[in-house]
Amino acid sequence: MTTLSSASVFHRNNVMITGEGSQVMLFAHGFGCDHHMWRHVTPAFEGDYKVITFDNVGAGDSDASKFDTGKYATLHGYAQDILDILHAVDARKAIFVGHSVSAMVGILAAIAEPDLFEHLILVGPSPSYINDDGYTGGFTRQDIEEMLEFLDGNYLGWSSAMAPAIMGNSDRPALSNELENSFCRTDPTIAQHFARTTFLSDHRDDLPKLAVPALILQCSDDVIAPDVVGRYMHARIPGSSFVQMKATGHCPNLSAPEETVSEMKSYLSRSR
Repeated sequence: MTTLSSASVFHRNNVMITGEGSQVMLFAHGFGCDHHMWRHVTPAFEGDYKVITFDNVGAGDSDASKFDTGKYATLHGYAQDILDILHAVDARKAIFVGHSVSAMVGILAAIAEPDLFEHLILVGPSPSYINDDGYTGGFTRQDIEEMLEFLDGNYLGWSSAMAPAIMGNSDRPALSNELENSFCRTDPTIAQHFARTTFLSDHRDDLPKLAVPALILQCSDDVIAPDVVGRYMHARIPGSSFVQMKATGHCPNLSAPEETVSEMKSYLSRSR
């Protein structure tokens, strides 16, 4: 495997480092988002940690020319980027915070190289979005296929229709507007590819392989990752912790940053 220089990794993923601590806390954003989605959360940790945010390839200010359809055909490609970033900053026993699909990406990275991680904090995670015998992922296969067809045919229309549903909090339209604008800033071709990688993935069998302690933050009334999904993950990840948040929708890092920070700090304090 080719070893990438720190500079190339930083440029590819638009890596940004803040904070005064020595232990790395790495924040990974979800589908259609970028590092700005963590801006209400990260300041609370900058006094104690080396805080790292970044953009997935094709999102934000990442280098979209580095997008490779083969590498990113599975979530393992994104997990390798996480590992590249941690190696580039010489991290040891990092705390990983992943939202939505990036929560599962973090799990795959921690399975591959567990010594790099001390804790995982998984915000609105899901190992599979499609219902199966004995498993409720939230969508039928037909639901997902129709959503992907809509996204392929009219990305801006899809963004406008889906942002309010994903965000929830209908009484706070500015939140869904921000999410829609974030979708619209993402390269449409890459977004279409990432959507397939995300919504057709199934990593249920990987959950028991995780040996790194994990906190699952489960939102209420989350149409993307319903309550039953978070509890399913909790039951199958050895030694995991589970918190049912008061926050509604799928993006508590935007809609309820205070509660998100509070639960994160409480978990890390208990763990020590």
